[in-house]
Parts: sequence; C-alpha cells; structure tokens
Amino acid sequence: MLKILEKLVAETRKYKKIANTNKQKIDEITEKLQSMDSSISKIPKFDDDEKKAVEKSILANISSHKKLESGKRFVLKHVVKDPIHVLDNSWSKSEEEEHFNAKWSIKVGDKDDKFGFYVCFQPTALVKDEYIDARLQFRIIGDEDYKTIRTTVRFFMTEEEEGEQGYYNFEEWNEIEYLLTGEDCDELNVEVEVEIIDMIGFGKTKIRDFGESQKELSDVILVVENTKFYVMKAFLALQSSYFKSLFFGKFNESEKNEIELKDIAADDFQNFLELIHGESSIDDDTVTGILQLADMYNAPTAIRRCEEFLLKNSEKTIVQKLQLALRSNLENLKNKCLSDVTTISHIESIMNADLPEMNLSISQVLLQKSIAFSKK
Repeated sequence: MLKILEKLVAETRKYKKIANTNKQKIDEITEKLQSMDSSISKIPKFDDDEKKAVEKSILANISSHKKLESGKRFVLKHVVKDPIHVLDNSWSKSEEEEHFNAKWSIKVGDKDDKFGFYVCFQPTALVKDEYIDARLQFRIIGDEDYKTIRTTVRFFMTEEEEGEQGYYNFEEWNEIEYLLTGEDCDELNVEVEVEIIDMIGFGKTKIRDFGESQKELSDVILVVENTKFYVMKAFLALQSSYFKSLFFGKFNESEKNEIELKDIAADDFQNFLELIHGESSIDDDTVTGILQLADMYNAPTAIRRCEEFLLKNSEKTIVQKLQLALRSNLENLKNKCLSDVTTISHIESIMNADLPEMNLSISQVLLQKSIAFSKK
C-alpha cells in the first residue's frame, strides 16, 4: 500500500510539472496552426467541428504518419486451485476463448521442477498461408508487490492444427511458490496479454459488402491497404465532418474518383463502415479499432455507439476501458471507470499499465481513493 501511495504522489507531482510546461508547447502548436491560416481560410464555411476536423487532418499530414495501433488486444486469464498438487508433473489448461476466428487458452505445468507456461492457439478454420503475428506478455500475478513477466513475439501459423507458444522453463518452481495467493496460498493466478501485430485471413466475417458489387451504387472508391471500398460520398459526409471536408471542400481529393486512406487497417475500416451503415459490428475485438477511426474521422454517431458498448456490454478490463476513454475523451466512460475503482488492486493495475494518456486529474482521483482505502 505504501509503495502505491508513493508512486501516486510522484505521478501527481509529475503531471503538475507537465501542466506548468505545457503552455510553451501549446503556444508553439498555435503558431503552427496560424501559419496554416492561408490554406485553412480557403476552405468553405464549415461549422466548428468540421474546421477542427480539417485542422486535425492537416496536422496528421505533417506528422510522421505513424500507423495507428491495431487495437487487436485481449487478455487470457487462468486460476489454478491447489497448484502444488495439481501441477505436480502435470498440466492445467484454461477454458478456451474465441478471438479473431481462433480459439485461445492458457496451459501451465510443472515438469522436472521447471514451470512451463504456454498460449495454445487453434484456428476455427484452416486456410493455407494465413497467419497471425502476435506479441505475447506472460504474467504470474502474486501479491501487490510482486509479479513475474516475460514478453515474446511469435508467429501463429495456420498450417498447424494447434499451435503452442511460450516457455518450457518460465520460472523455477521454488520461485512460483512465492507467488501463490488466496487465504491459504492455494491459488496460482496467471494471465497472458495478446496483442495482434499483423494478421492475414483472420477476423470476423463481413456483415456488409463494400466491394465491387457495390460499384453502381457508389460515387467514390476508398483504398485501404490495397483493399477497395465502394461508398457514397454524401452518406459518409453526413456521418463524418472529416469526409465532408475531404469530399466537398477545396482539396485535390474532392475531384478524385479513387482516394487512398493511409496508416489505417482495412479490417478496422470495414468494421467502421459497417457500424455507420447501421450494422452491429461492435464487439470486444473490434471496438478499439472502430473507436480510433471514429475519433480520427470525427464521426459522432460511431463514437457514441462505441461508448455505449463499452459502458454496457464490454468485458474489457478497467485499465483497457480507461485508456480508451482518455484517448477519445469519453467522459461518461471515464467517470464509470473511476467509479468502478473499488480496491487497491484496481489502482495498482492502472498504475502498472503506465498509460500514456494519464493526466493530473486522473492521478489525483486515484491518489484520493488510495488514501481512502488505506484508512479502512
């Protein structure tokens, strides 16, 4: 508890210092925006939201074009009861979970006093040359002061009926015993965070077709990662001020029949289009990617539907939801996440995540909650 309080105090001081130095950075950004005035002033009279979308687009174009995070991330968890006896020269496997048209599970065991820790992966349908490239972070969760973490990157190939990736010797068994939890130290808590870096052929089945079959009903082609989407300018403009500016503003793109959208994923754009066309494309696997695009393209209806899903139906952790709330300025979701922080372990998980979107106000709320918990 004391270590968490000290860390929160340090974080709060850090954000106060950042706040004091931010004015200079804001002035620099303002100067850059003013230097763009001549180009922005040529744009037709849009409302404030639309102008912000244009400015956001211009700033994005002068940036490094860093590709958005895929948002294809999930956490597998497993609790082994009475692990000293259960894992004695044996294995314990978690229940399977389905993500991105594949079944995932955790397998742990003790072999020759070596603790093995694996992720098991089985595609629901095998197709040649399809693969998933994933970053795996293996964790054994002990008390609030101790945990063991290993990170690796592996390819999961579909030619195998079932793949396993992990460690034959993750940790010495006598070290594992120090990480047992529960009232009688009779539980072992393990988890693996899976981040999909790249994938070919996986993902959910398309609900709606935006391919060449829609050519007669479209007036523009949007190209994402060599995939062509046939869409209507007017419909996208109604949903997004970014696309209204792009299609009907005085940009070169407004005269083109085919426009490339860079630095986004085709799967995410497919899901985004399905959502704004009224389909139910949001789930825990797709919401991050959709929300990133909805925020990027200033599409308020899509943002609202993503927030509603995260508030009511999502199984994501508090940390994952809070990061999305901060990244996309979702006030209702942020407040809900903070209200759901009811234990010191919640605070610890947020602090250990080291969220880049953390700010002074969040740090202060967590500090106040931590102090309150310490008094109970």
